[in-house]
Amino acid sequence: MKVTDLPRHWEKDKKPVERTHDYNLRLPLEDAARIAALAELYPDRTEADILNDMIGAALDDLVRQSPIKDKLESKDK
Repeated sequence: MKVTDLPRHWEKDKKPVERTHDYNLRLPLEDAARIAALAELYPDRTEADILNDMIGAALDDLVRQSPIKDKLESKDK
């Protein structure tokens, strides 16, 4: 999924996703405010859901388009 596809994804019904790892993330205030604003725009999505989706989309993009594509793909297997 591309980052630009996320708003359409967030408008659909939320499906449960198994989360197996926890991370503690410190964001600049401006970025945190943007995440909070997105959560307000999409009330069915928590800030954690939005961050998870954004990180997943960014990783998908890296796997598709970057010079480290082969290294990232081999880690998935």
